[in-house]
Amino acid sequence: MFGLFKTKKNYQNVDAITFNKLMGETANAVLLDVRTSAEFKEKSMDGAINIDAMGSGFSQKIENLDKTKIYFVYCRSGNRSGSACNVMGDMGFEQVYNLSGGLMSWPF
Repeated sequence: MFGLFKTKKNYQNVDAITFNKLMGETANAVLLDVRTSAEFKEKSMDGAINIDAMGSGFSQKIENLDKTKIYFVYCRSGNRSGSACNVMGDMGFEQVYNLSGGLMSWPF
């Protein structure tokens, strides 16, 4: 009965160590920062692209990304990136990883 309330998760939450390891092992990895542009300018991971999960046109920008690539998504705490990963999964992206705990958990 309670299974009716579960939603299918189309991505994987991973801790910082696993996120960093997988990203380093993935040749066509795309690092996606879904924070605001102001947050991105203040501090971001090297090589990340910025698409604001709360900004206008987020879905359209995500839809234009290559679905065959592997995405590593992060925000400050892991909440916005989790939502963004869910949207990406619903759009047909098959390999999406969310940094659980976001940049607040990033020791590297």
